[in-house]
Amino acid sequence: MSLCLQARQLACERDDRWLFEGLDLDIQRGEIVRIEGPNGSGKTTLLKILSGQLSDYHGDLYWNGALMRETREHFLANLLYLGHAPGVKSGLTPLENLTWYQALSGEQGSEEQREEALAKVGLRGFEDVPAGQLSAGQQRRIALARLTLIPRALWVLDEPFTAIDRNGVAALETQLVAHAKAGGCVLVTTHHELTASPVLRRVQLG
Repeated sequence: MSLCLQARQLACERDDRWLFEGLDLDIQRGEIVRIEGPNGSGKTTLLKILSGQLSDYHGDLYWNGALMRETREHFLANLLYLGHAPGVKSGLTPLENLTWYQALSGEQGSEEQREEALAKVGLRGFEDVPAGQLSAGQQRRIALARLTLIPRALWVLDEPFTAIDRNGVAALETQLVAHAKAGGCVLVTTHHELTASPVLRRVQLG
C-alpha cells in the first residue's frame, strides 16, 4: 500500500461543541475506511472536510504527502464524492444526468459508455425516463453509475447504500472491494454492515 490521504490533528467545532479534535488519519491505497459513530458525531462533516468541501476546521490535510492547499487541483482530479442526497437533476433522464456529470468532471465519453454504466447499476430500459419519475432507489443508482463511468482514485461516499435493494447492496459492496484491491481508496459512511474484508478498516467518532 502507498499513502493516499492524511489528516493531522483535525478538529471541527459546531454550535459551541467539538465534533472531533486531535484526529489523525492515514488512508492508504487499497483500503476501504468506514467512518462510524452515533448521529451527530460529525461523520458527514468529516467526509466533507476530507473531500475539500469545508474549510472551517483546524489541522492539516495531505494528499500523497503534499499539503492539500498546495496540491488541491491534483487532489480534486482524483476525487469522486457522492453525498447523502443523490444529486440527480429530476428534469433530466439518467443518460442526460450522466452526460452532465461527465461535463462537470471534465470527462468525455460516449453514449454507449453511459448506457453501459446504467446497465451495470440495473437501469437498463430506464435510460430515457426523466429522473423525477423514478424511485428514490433508482435515482441513487444514477449517482452510483458515476463510479463506473468516471475513473477516480479516491471515492468519498456518504451513505451510498441508502434506498437500494439487496441485489444493489451486494453489487455495490463488491464494487467497493474491487476498487480498493485495484489500488483505489474508499472513504464511506453507512448504516449497512459491510462484510468483513482484509481491505476494510473502521474509524470511530464520538
